Amino acid sequence: MTVTAGGAILHAPTAQAATTESASATKAAATAGTSKTTSAAALRAAKVARQKVKARKAVSVAKNQVGDPYRYGATGPGSFDCSGLVQYAWKKAGVKLPRVAASQFARIRNKVSWRNLQPGDLMFFRGLGHVGMYVGKGKMVHSPRTGERVRIDKLGGWRRASFVGAVRPGM
Repeated sequence: MTVTAGGAILHAPTAQAATTESASATKAAATAGTSKTTSAAALRAAKVARQKVKARKAVSVAKNQVGDPYRYGATGPGSFDCSGLVQYAWKKAGVKLPRVAASQFARIRNKVSWRNLQPGDLMFFRGLGHVGMYVGKGKMVHSPRTGERVRIDKLGGWRRASFVGAVRPGM
C-alpha cells in the first residue's frame, strides 16, 4: 500500500510482510534461551581474545628486559627482581598485578596447569618464592637472583620439580 504525505511517498508493509515479521519475532523468542548461551559464549571468546592480546604485549615487554640486572625489590625500568619483572611487563600491557610473587599467585583467580600453559602465564616455583613468565616453546623469562640478569631459560627437570602452579593474568 502506498500513501502520499506532503509530496513524499510512503510505503506501508503488506499483510504478508507483517506476518513474516511476526513469525520472526516468535522464532526469536523461542530461541532466546539459546541466544543467551550463544551471547555468553561470544562474550567469553571476546574476553579470551583481549587477554591474548595483552599477554602478547606482556611477553614482548618482558623479553625486551633481557640483560637487565637483578636487584632485590626493583620494579624497573633498568633492574628487576622476579615479581617486579612480571608486574612491570603486565602493567605495560594494561593489567595491574600485586607486587610480590605470593600475592600474585593468591590474588589472580585463573589458575593454570603445567600442560595448559600459554604465553604470558605466570609460573611459580620454590613455595611461591620465585616467579617467571611463560613465553612459549617450553621457555620462560625471569629475573633469577642477585648477580644474575633477566634471561630466558628452558623449563627443564629442576623447574618442573619445583613448580608450584601458574596463573593467567588479564582475564
